[in-house]
Amino acid sequence: MIHAAVFDQLDPRTLYRILRLRSEVFVVEQACVYLDLDGRDMERATVHVWADPVEEAPAVAAALRLLAEPDGSRRIGRVVTAAEERGLGLARTLLERALTLVPDDAPVVLDAQVRLEDWYRGWGFERTGPDFEEDGIVHVPMRRPARVEAGP
Repeated sequence: MIHAAVFDQLDPRTLYRILRLRSEVFVVEQACVYLDLDGRDMERATVHVWADPVEEAPAVAAALRLLAEPDGSRRIGRVVTAAEERGLGLARTLLERALTLVPDDAPVVLDAQVRLEDWYRGWGFERTGPDFEEDGIVHVPMRRPARVEAGP
């Protein structure tokens, strides 16, 4: 089951599971020593999206966060899937859900790991700049334009 909630709607156990998964993958598995708790999780407009595939045994198998940027765009970040859950399409399902939460007039930005650039292109994201290194991993900035309909 896919869930979406702002910080104040998250129960403590779910928040703990999201943060633990991010630490397991980004800090331990990918060896990126960084401060994950950057304050953005608590922003009023931040939406946390996560997969909890077995309702009888709550767990966070995958997660991401959707941020509101000062320029009106939305930023997708902290996309993560538990090692044992990879290959099941959870990240794809989360991304699809997150994109439905974006207002039509808002572009979406993200910093993709280079190996996932083509994957994000499948949702209309395009490269907007050169590769850059973040925490020892090469990334590429990407943007998906707003879905504003043309006038009559």
